[in-house]
Amino acid sequence: MRLSTMQKGVGLIEILVALLILSVAVLGFVALQIKAVEAAREASDRILAMNVARDLSEKIRINSTEITTYTAQMQTTESQEKSSSNCFSNYCTASQKADFDVQQSYLNALSLGMSMNMQACPSGSNGKQCIYVAWGKTQPQNSDSETSSPNSCTLSTNNGFTYRNNSTCIVMEVF
Repeated sequence: MRLSTMQKGVGLIEILVALLILSVAVLGFVALQIKAVEAAREASDRILAMNVARDLSEKIRINSTEITTYTAQMQTTESQEKSSSNCFSNYCTASQKADFDVQQSYLNALSLGMSMNMQACPSGSNGKQCIYVAWGKTQPQNSDSETSSPNSCTLSTNNGFTYRNNSTCIVMEVF
C-alpha cells in the first residue's frame, strides 16, 4: 500500500482557527449591538426629558404672570409631593394653577425616574429661568465650581454654562 502525500479533508487545527476568527467577529458584533442599545436608551431618555421640560415650559408660557410662583414651588419639595388643589375638576387662581402645574410636572418626571429643578439661568442668559431635567446620578442644577457640586448637570462659565462630562440631563430656557 502506498500512502498519498496529498492531504484530503480539513484538519482539526484549521477548524479551530476558523472558529476562533468567527468568535472574534461575533464578539465584535455583540459589542457593537450593546453600544447601539445604550445609545438608543440615552436618546429615549433625552426625548422624555425634553418632553417633561417642554410641558412645564408651555404651562409657564400660558400662565406667565406667575413665573415667580413656578420658580418658588419648584424649589420646595414639600409642595411637589402633596397637592393642595385639583385644577382638573375645580376652578383655580393663577397662583394655584402654577402650584398645580409644578406638582404635575414633578410627578411626571418622578414616574420616569427623573428629577427636575428650575433656577435662574447662569450669566449670559438675560435673567431667564432654566428648567433642569436630570436622570441617573446627575443632579438637576447648575454649579459655580468644579468641586462644589460634582454631580450637577452644568457648570457656570463666563458666557453662560456648559454641560459637565458624563452628565445625563437637559436644560431648557423659559422666557
